[in-house]
Amino acid sequence: MDRLQKVGVPLAAIVIFLALWELLVWANGWPNYVMASPSDLPAAYARFWNLFLVMGWQTLWRTVAGLALAVVFGLFLGMIMGFSKLMRDALYPLLVGFNAVPKATLVPVLSLLFIGRHDFNTVLMAFLISFFPIAVSVGIGLSTLEPEYRDILRSLGASRFTIFRKIALPKTLPEFFGALKVSVTLAFIGTNLVEIVSPHGRGLGALFKSGETNGDYPLMFAVLIALAFLGIVLYYAVVALEKIFAGWAERPQG
Repeated sequence: MDRLQKVGVPLAAIVIFLALWELLVWANGWPNYVMASPSDLPAAYARFWNLFLVMGWQTLWRTVAGLALAVVFGLFLGMIMGFSKLMRDALYPLLVGFNAVPKATLVPVLSLLFIGRHDFNTVLMAFLISFFPIAVSVGIGLSTLEPEYRDILRSLGASRFTIFRKIALPKTLPEFFGALKVSVTLAFIGTNLVEIVSPHGRGLGALFKSGETNGDYPLMFAVLIALAFLGIVLYYAVVALEKIFAGWAERPQG
């Protein structure tokens, strides 16, 4: 029953959302060149299904690659800040300042630095926009580790690595996965920024730009729904990993 509820409730919410969207378009009498409705989308998917498969895969693998880099670098940076107050004080202002810079302004800079390397630019932007939450959450999780736990293990002769593996790492996992859920959506934003803005863009962002150029609004909205679908799939992949590695932290709902 609980498993059925976990699947049924999100599906019901999606159906209600699509129904309200359809009703809004119908009530206002908007033609599909002003606002496409859900009923306009199947024709777009049927017409461009091969492009959705090819470009959807391009967007997905670049996003996952950028997210993987963000996890590695974010964990490394978070560990440095978590274990060293000096490094935390030094790096936090830099990270906050970098994160405040609109990432859309970095797209032309990357395009000039790495001319013609579209895949690299796209993965790099997905990484740049998504590592910040991971680094901050891991840094905070490690810096708030209870000192009495470390003192007890040190008195028993435990090494720094043992303390990290036995105490610090498990304590940080809930914060890490919480940040990773946020980073998933941010990585998609970074990927699509480059795909839309770059003149040589590929992926779903480029397909969206093509629909905009040709005034094909059903195609544009079909791309948006495809992006939302990929985001949901990747989000629930993170949720599945969280249940495997940090399921113990989930509290039962009363």
